[in-house]
Amino acid sequence: MHQKPFNLALVLSIVFMLTYITLGFSTNIIGLEPGMTIGGLSRWCERVSDGIFREPVNALSNLGFMFVGLCMFFVLTKDEKSKNTPNQFHGLTTVAKVYAGAALFLGPGSMLMHGTHTYWGQWIDNVSMVMYITLPWLINVSEMGRWTSKHFFRTYTFIVLSFAGVSWFFGSDLGIGFDLFGTSIALWIISETLFSFWSPAFRWASGLIGFVVAAVFGIMPAEIFTNLVEYWWIILFWLPAVLSPKQPEKKRTYSPWFFLGMFSYITAFIIWLQGVPETQYCRPDSLIQPHGIWHILSALATWCFFKFLRTEKNI
Repeated sequence: MHQKPFNLALVLSIVFMLTYITLGFSTNIIGLEPGMTIGGLSRWCERVSDGIFREPVNALSNLGFMFVGLCMFFVLTKDEKSKNTPNQFHGLTTVAKVYAGAALFLGPGSMLMHGTHTYWGQWIDNVSMVMYITLPWLINVSEMGRWTSKHFFRTYTFIVLSFAGVSWFFGSDLGIGFDLFGTSIALWIISETLFSFWSPAFRWASGLIGFVVAAVFGIMPAEIFTNLVEYWWIILFWLPAVLSPKQPEKKRTYSPWFFLGMFSYITAFIIWLQGVPETQYCRPDSLIQPHGIWHILSALATWCFFKFLRTEKNI
């Protein structure tokens, strides 16, 4: 029975691929994004195909997420034989299963966008990204807020379902110019720093770290403060402080897995910037696509962060 979650994840992954291939050949689920033509360049550089995958390399490179997610489930099932550790990423705990499932679902989500070129495919892709990126910072604030597992799961479910519902009608910016995915990256780094260096004073200073994260991704403080109407969401940089009234009772080991994960993701982001038309690395007919490399490196990052979270111990 302890193998059941891994077996279920494996079966669902196979069923997804078989269903996609079957429907791709037998129905009209494959579309074209506005302004795209068969033989033209996609938004992510690869030439648009007339097959069941509009962007074959960019679509199939998402198998990396599915493989990594399955590896997580496999590792967790092996942990189930030993329950001597308080770490919530050892064994098939609710949080660990949600993390592994979200990492795995990044694959089908992105594959549906690059494969189908449909609005609903892009919507699922955005939902899958939010399902993953909201987890790390929620895990952190739940520890510093002393949340119960039920409260954590209800909060996570509310965020994901709210985003899914609103984004279907108003787009990924929710109709208010708000990038939940990008903001969640900042919230993760803020909450992770607070997790390591919590103090009453630093709790309220931690929001300033959000400006450093924004700068890494190309949004400079000068730009933010000269256009506060557009960047209103910076107030959320202090959300971890509000939700983290108590010092964590756990600690984590950051080397090597956290730093490897960050290196992998930032490298992936740099490559992602090159995976668009009119860049020097755009080779639309190549089997090596920058956006495909972004998928593989991002999948590797999710594995590194999984290993990092497994280092957590009681203080």
